[in-house]
Amino acid sequence: MTAAHPTALLLGVDTPIGLAVIRDLGRHGVPVHGVGRTPRALGRASRYLTGFSLRRAGPLADWLPALVAKTGAVAVFAIAEHDLLALADLRDAVPGCHVLTPAAGPLRKVLDKSVTLAVALEVGIDVPESIQPDTPDVRPASYPVVLKWADPAAADVKLAQHGIRMLKAEFCRDATELTQALTRYVPVGIFPLVQSYCPGFGLGQMLHMAEGRATLRFQHERIHEWPPEGGVSTWCRAIPSDRHAAQMEKSEALLCALDWQGPAMVEYRYDPSRQAYKLMEVNGRFWGSQPLAVHSGAYFAWEAYRRAVLGEESPALLPSSELEARFLVPDTRRLLRLLFNRGSIADPLFQATPLADAAKWLGGFVDPRVKGYLWDWRDPAPALADVANMALKLAGR
Repeated sequence: MTAAHPTALLLGVDTPIGLAVIRDLGRHGVPVHGVGRTPRALGRASRYLTGFSLRRAGPLADWLPALVAKTGAVAVFAIAEHDLLALADLRDAVPGCHVLTPAAGPLRKVLDKSVTLAVALEVGIDVPESIQPDTPDVRPASYPVVLKWADPAAADVKLAQHGIRMLKAEFCRDATELTQALTRYVPVGIFPLVQSYCPGFGLGQMLHMAEGRATLRFQHERIHEWPPEGGVSTWCRAIPSDRHAAQMEKSEALLCALDWQGPAMVEYRYDPSRQAYKLMEVNGRFWGSQPLAVHSGAYFAWEAYRRAVLGEESPALLPSSELEARFLVPDTRRLLRLLFNRGSIADPLFQATPLADAAKWLGGFVDPRVKGYLWDWRDPAPALADVANMALKLAGR
């Protein structure tokens, strides 16, 4: 690859998300210097990575400016929320370098679900019925309900101090289960949101915002998740832009109301039987299904880079794709749970179709529309390195 542009620095090359960003930038001629937590970081194997540094201990302010100067980076990207928060306060500490991460104010808004839901209502987006309890004595209008933390990052710190594991989502089928679940958090003094259950499947609308408007749009629907009742996307499908068009306009209005700049994903639960959309959250960072966007030609990292670094203002090419992408290992775990441990699925309304899912899992190996989160014939080394890393872990056990 011949470098056509100045270097970008990426914090977090250990995950498929980071790998997708590397490929996105690298294929546009941007040299990428990656920072990873281990020498075997997934993105380090990519042919598009031009330099690598092990992450140093301590706050970013102690070592990032020197690394930017050493690499000559003119742009900094990050994957993890804790890095985004730290970078929001470092914009003046790396002069001459574009920190292409969210500003502190909008970022803190989207990290607090209660704030996001309130703004969504103001722009006409439906949200789940939500109660923020201050005691375990809560009586929602209907069951089942789902418990989610309004600010997961802040809650995780307090829960860890009391030795309580963070649960991203917890299902309660009746008042007894709800009281038992909330009582667990009495010693911590904080409680998760109690939200009404929303049927349907996950719909993600991704937008790059600049100066109050969307300069790039993309959307997908979730086919599979891990765990099966809701979590990270393990199989997703791109959706043409003419579908959910009215909702996309509302997503843009929401991000505009949040003063958002850069890429974000607005996540809904969509019930096709009622054509109802319920907002789940705004993901204010590069998202788990980033590989599908890159396979489909929706280059969100390049969009941010070219506008900030190169000063380009021309419209982005709008992708038209019906590709699918699969994260093979967690999707295999999902199938095994459906086949052999269906009783552990927490969602009481989840409808398992194990035989159909097994057939789809097998078909994914021969369907040309199905791409890999890791595998790409133009850049095969990361997928092979991931297999080697898994083998080393198994050998260590």
